Amino acid sequence: MSYFDVFAFQIYPYLALVVFFIGSWVRFDYSMYTWRSGSSQLLSDRGMRLGSNLFHVGILVVLGGHLVGLLTPHAVYSVFISTELKQLLAMLVGGVFGAICLVGMLILLWRRLFNVRIRATDNFRNLLILVLLLAQLLLGLYTIFLSSHHLDGSVMVVLAEWAQRIVTFRGGAAALVASVHWVYKAHIVLGLTLFLLTPFTRLVHIWSIPVSYLWRPYQVVRRRQATLNYGRRS
Repeated sequence: MSYFDVFAFQIYPYLALVVFFIGSWVRFDYSMYTWRSGSSQLLSDRGMRLGSNLFHVGILVVLGGHLVGLLTPHAVYSVFISTELKQLLAMLVGGVFGAICLVGMLILLWRRLFNVRIRATDNFRNLLILVLLLAQLLLGLYTIFLSSHHLDGSVMVVLAEWAQRIVTFRGGAAALVASVHWVYKAHIVLGLTLFLLTPFTRLVHIWSIPVSYLWRPYQVVRRRQATLNYGRRS
């Protein structure tokens, strides 16, 4: 096990998570009005609705699958589903919704790069985050191909044990993933880097889940009436 493995998979996760939580709190406390997604729909709605919906549906399912899959102990799910079947399910769901997310992300990236109005008002951080998310998604999709070569679920169990050791502050996490394929390692490191960058970018809006939309009153939107013409005054 190298020094890089120790830093990347035992120290860096805590560094990234500390910056993620404390940095988000500091930004909300000191710079509340920058806490937004920075939507470009007002500048141009071409492709926005389709791309945004596909991207968000795909990434929410993928993130939810990662949280449940990595943080659920083997002893809990083994009662209901085998390790092999769990991996196949993860590959299927991850592949389908990962592809949906990829299509949406490519649409959004195309808007950022080739829509003149959006590009004129955009900044480097927004483009950087989209490129990093695209790279992370491509790495994740490639891990599905790698997982098809070991359908026993052994690597999945190792990665889950690594994540559970990190969140429960146990040692030996780096040793678990030291021998896995470099694509898995890159996927982990880039994912942690996205957590690290969240407080400084538009990704911070992931905290603002619009749950209250489910029970808020409907908004009444009235169209502006045309100006009435009463004719010339006598």
